[in-house]
Amino acid sequence: MFLSITDLSVHYKTSAGDRRGVAVDRVSFDLQAGDIGVLLGPSGCGKTSLLRAIAGLEPLAAGFVSVAGRRVADANGVIDDGQRRIGMVFQDYALFPHLTVAANVAYGLHRLPATQRTARVQEVLALVELQASADQYPHQLSGGQQQRVALARALAPKPDLLLLDEPFSSLDVDLRERLSHELRSILKRAGATALLVTHDQQEAFAMGDLIGVMRNGQLHQWGNAYSIYHEPHTRFVAEFIGDGVFLPATVQDMDGARMLETPLGRLPLDADSALHTGATCDVLMRADDIIHVDEAPTKATILRKAFRGAEFLYTLRLGSGHEVLALVPSHHDHQVGEPIGIEAVVDHVVAFTSPPSDV
Repeated sequence: MFLSITDLSVHYKTSAGDRRGVAVDRVSFDLQAGDIGVLLGPSGCGKTSLLRAIAGLEPLAAGFVSVAGRRVADANGVIDDGQRRIGMVFQDYALFPHLTVAANVAYGLHRLPATQRTARVQEVLALVELQASADQYPHQLSGGQQQRVALARALAPKPDLLLLDEPFSSLDVDLRERLSHELRSILKRAGATALLVTHDQQEAFAMGDLIGVMRNGQLHQWGNAYSIYHEPHTRFVAEFIGDGVFLPATVQDMDGARMLETPLGRLPLDADSALHTGATCDVLMRADDIIHVDEAPTKATILRKAFRGAEFLYTLRLGSGHEVLALVPSHHDHQVGEPIGIEAVVDHVVAFTSPPSDV
């Protein structure tokens, strides 16, 4: 693996003085060359502390970091053998206001001869499509353009690993979505191996080949977007990713097959599930698992509706009193308080013992 994080822990001093808190707790994961990894989680989960530790900006309490087969940091400190090639893009871009775009990009290339330095600046500006802005200053650029200048400057020295700390946090929602796709394309064209921190799920899905979901300093799951969404390892991942709720369920034996009896009817349980007959559990029902069918025998009352363009996100109350979410095409414009027919169509049944043991 190109990037290997092994049992990495980061501690911080608490207000009590000599006691230490845990920011990152024994995290391990790998990233292959050319892949983009994303650390995703709520504020305070440790994702930025982990990124800063990989960058060499935070001391490691335990574990180690390896890049391209070289150990670059461990509990003894940062190992600087002159070959530590890690670039970083900060939240505020940290551009030099008194330097032009070209001079900002050239800042880390002072060891190159002038002709090579100029050629490399032109190369990376072309990569981020800012050749025409080479002689402008940062204040003359939009937020999205400044973000691309910061990326060009980080890519210019050809780092082995590029780290990005919430690079879209200062941008509006529409621009973030567009730039996340652009940034992924730029990194792929550059052949860069990158690790990104974000709290935005859509940004993580748009950017990442692999996504790590963190909570309270721990890495709950590391995998691709499909597995994170459809095969969550913990209840926290299931709750944090996507729109969904948990319904109570009981495992029953129906003609030799185990089924989940839920307020929305019976759902098949995977043959390899560890849940035994008679067990109570909570089953995850995502908004895309609930289908609106006018003639369905199960009715639910609309409590709230949120317009999302092509769809409404309905919050529904079942006859049992439980609430579920449903994504419904927006031409089905029902009113709050109206009952509608629904069916559960679940391709991936996700259930956890009740009460949960993993959070």
